[in-house]
Amino acid sequence: MKWQQIPLGTLQTNCYIVENSQRSCLIFDPGSEGKKLIHLLNQRKLTPCAIFLTHAHFDHIGAVNEVRDTYKIPVYIHKKEEKWLSDPALNGSQLFMFQDSIRVSPADHIIKNEGPMEINDFTFSVFHTPGHSPGSVSYYFEKERFVISGDALFQGSIGRTDLPGGNQSQLIKSIHDKLLALPEETYVLSGHGPVTAIGDEMDSNPFLNGF
Repeated sequence: MKWQQIPLGTLQTNCYIVENSQRSCLIFDPGSEGKKLIHLLNQRKLTPCAIFLTHAHFDHIGAVNEVRDTYKIPVYIHKKEEKWLSDPALNGSQLFMFQDSIRVSPADHIIKNEGPMEINDFTFSVFHTPGHSPGSVSYYFEKERFVISGDALFQGSIGRTDLPGGNQSQLIKSIHDKLLALPEETYVLSGHGPVTAIGDEMDSNPFLNGF
C-alpha cells in the first residue's frame, strides 16, 4: 500500500491518495481543483472507493461533490461537522471566499466513534483529534506507519484555533494523547506543508515543548 500527497487550490491544501496493490484507492480531503484530481486518478488508472474528510473547513471540502459524483463513491465525516458541509458560515467559505461560498451535499456516512475501520482491503483507525475544529479526526494506518492528521499537527507547528469551534488547549491535548502516543517513526501526513514524523515533532516542535 502506498500514498501520494497532492497539494490543491490557492491554499495548497494537501489531498492524499492511499492506494493498494489492486489499484483501488481512498481519497482524503479533496479540497479544490476537482478536475485536476480526477485527471490524475484516471491517468493512474486508480479506482476510488470512498472520500474521507479530516474536517469540514472549506479548503478541505471544495472538490467533494465533483469527485463523489464522478466516481459514485461515499463520503465520510465526523458527526460534529456533518452540518458544516452545507453551511458556508460554519465551513469558513463565507468568511474567506465571499461570492464563492461552498456548499457540499450531505455526507453518506457519519463517523460517530473512534476505532478501527475497514473498507474494501483498507484497514485503519480513526482518532477524534478536536481543537482545530470540533470534528477533526486523524486516520492512522498502523501497518504502513503513517497518520493523516488534517490540520491538527504540522511540521514545526499546530493547527490554528482562532476559527469557530477552535480550542488551543483541546488541540494540544489531542496531539499529546492521540498523535504523540504513536510510534516515533510514524509519518505525519499534514493538511498543509511537508510530511514530518512523530519523533521529529516530539523533539523540535515549539508548540509541544514539555511533552
